[in-house]
Amino acid sequence: MASNGKNLKARDFLQRLKALSSPEELAKIQRYFKSGPGEYGEGDRFIGVRMGQVFDLAKEFIELSLPEIEKLLESPIHEARAGALSIMGKQARARKATSERKQELFDLYIRRHDRVNNWDLVDLGALYVVGIYLLDQPRDILYQLARSKNMWERRTAILGTGQLSKRGEVEDTFQIAELLIDDDEDLLHKATGWMLRTAGGPDPKRLLAFLDQYAATMPRTTLRYAIERLDKKQRDWYLGMKKA
Repeated sequence: MASNGKNLKARDFLQRLKALSSPEELAKIQRYFKSGPGEYGEGDRFIGVRMGQVFDLAKEFIELSLPEIEKLLESPIHEARAGALSIMGKQARARKATSERKQELFDLYIRRHDRVNNWDLVDLGALYVVGIYLLDQPRDILYQLARSKNMWERRTAILGTGQLSKRGEVEDTFQIAELLIDDDEDLLHKATGWMLRTAGGPDPKRLLAFLDQYAATMPRTTLRYAIERLDKKQRDWYLGMKKA
């Protein structure tokens, strides 16, 4: 821990983060993220810090207060926002996390979704902050997000079902996957296929029924992700439906 939680500040995180940046890492990052005008993550500014280092720093700042986390979310620096969301996820998963704290984290994520504007940021927040909170809450918000015009909110909708599926509650995954099955965005195809595969773990029959209905028409990327854990005969069968 860097220091007592009350003394931790967003500016200290940013100072530490900038000290870790390097031109070499920035060049690598720019090969993996699109951040130019009109592309995914428009407005992002990368400074060249490895995500492993960002996550290690987040561990040191795990006691950061919500107002200070929000300051990081407001930063134009992508790695700073990744750090904020990593901290939020770690707080949500902490054994000592109260139901009140989980709701505060969830509310912050939803309220500042405007700052969650790339696939990795969604993944850090939706899988844990959203997913853990919704384990014992109504799931209406997921269906609202699934119908959003904002692609990142739609990605949150499907990834927010991941924790539910791991607990064996798969119905929301399949229902939201139906809402997103014709989505135009490739990053939604990947996320939807990923969550279908996850839901197929506790309920393989439900996954096969879904594939029987949609394999021929769903995006190929969604299909390939969804069938990844099936045996070769089943994979070939569903891929054959797509070709037919």
